[in-house]
Amino acid sequence: MRKKSSSPKWKAVGKIPQSMGTLVNLEALVLRHNNFIGDLPFTLKNCTRLDILDLSENLLSGPIPSWIGQSLQQLQILSLSVNHFNGSVPVHLCYLRQIHILDLSRNNLSKGIPTCLRNYTAMMESRVITSQIVMGRRISSTSISPLIYDSNVLLMWKGQDHMYWNPENLLKSIDLSSNDLTGKIPSTLSKIDRLAVLDLSNNDLNGRIPWGRQLQTFDGSSFEGNTNLCGQQLNKSCPGDKPIGTPEGEAVDGEDEDSIFYGALYMSLGLGFFTGFWGLLGPILLWKPWRIAYQRFLIRLTDYILLMVEVNMAKCHMWFKG
Repeated sequence: MRKKSSSPKWKAVGKIPQSMGTLVNLEALVLRHNNFIGDLPFTLKNCTRLDILDLSENLLSGPIPSWIGQSLQQLQILSLSVNHFNGSVPVHLCYLRQIHILDLSRNNLSKGIPTCLRNYTAMMESRVITSQIVMGRRISSTSISPLIYDSNVLLMWKGQDHMYWNPENLLKSIDLSSNDLTGKIPSTLSKIDRLAVLDLSNNDLNGRIPWGRQLQTFDGSSFEGNTNLCGQQLNKSCPGDKPIGTPEGEAVDGEDEDSIFYGALYMSLGLGFFTGFWGLLGPILLWKPWRIAYQRFLIRLTDYILLMVEVNMAKCHMWFKG
């Protein structure tokens, strides 16, 4: 039997009650799209059986508690997006070795991305889910019986919603977009081989985007909005690199070679014309005996052509009469 707590369709306000921590057998806590404020109650660390913790789209603030990684190590979904959390991404979240979706987008998180995220071993596994826990940014349930829930996933990705009903394979996703994260992207992220979704867009990250294994499969939309990032995914060269695409230097060299070739061709044609013209007509124009002989040749050639025309016309005339 799965024990689940979710908020009703009206929006709850105020702080999340400390009494939530008494539900030690709770496996899914979904309180998204409310108006909860303040810090996360410290007593939630007692809910060690939680598989799903979705507190997205609230007004929660303060740093992300380190006890989430220390005490809730069974978490498969952690969604704290669209809140006002600040501070750094806790390194203790690296203890969540069963995590499949980590969504901390649209907060006020700063500093760097922890290099220990490579510890997310569940993202590197390919396995079929036997339980009814499914992955997604938003999760709703329809009661089929008092003890069984049929789960579905509404995943928002790049502004579009995608619904999945009881998917067999968990979607592996890390979304840290729209924060104030700084520093370089850890190359250790490339070791998460089965990572399906990565969104680091709209931060203040800098340096070269690592290239290798899984990271090279993500396009520029996963990194856009970081003005100081560079790399092949953004089609933007880093300082000291050759320009991406056709190197500019090679293009210039190719144009120079073409211009030299065509210049030599035109020059040879000009010299050939000049030599042929003056070699043949120069003596005729400048030497009188050659000029007179050339004129006689032209007169004889003209007379011969006219004579042949008259003979052929006479033959044709006789052929028509006969």
